[in-house]
Amino acid sequence: MKEIIEPLLKFRNDRDWEQFHNPKDLAIAINVEAGELLEHFLWKAPEDASKEKVKEELADIFAYAFLLAEKYDVDVKEIVLEKIKTNNKKYPVEKSKGTARKYTEL
Repeated sequence: MKEIIEPLLKFRNDRDWEQFHNPKDLAIAINVEAGELLEHFLWKAPEDASKEKVKEELADIFAYAFLLAEKYDVDVKEIVLEKIKTNNKKYPVEKSKGTARKYTEL
């Protein structure tokens, strides 16, 4: 994670953009970029979306998410692994395999 976050911070700091990167605006930026990602799928089959455009939008989403995590001093690896553990409890294989139902409906 360090090899991703450090260059992001350098890029931001070299441009004096930290002043714009408060948690609220970073969260909004993630949502805006997620909307741009969705645009590449709108009115077409999933396989017709441009892989290059999808990669570009995902990079933007990840960048803002890493910057937001940094603002809160959150270890990204730790929280993702913890979420997987939580989801394993909420969605046991024997109840959730092959279904898209929410854990409250299993």
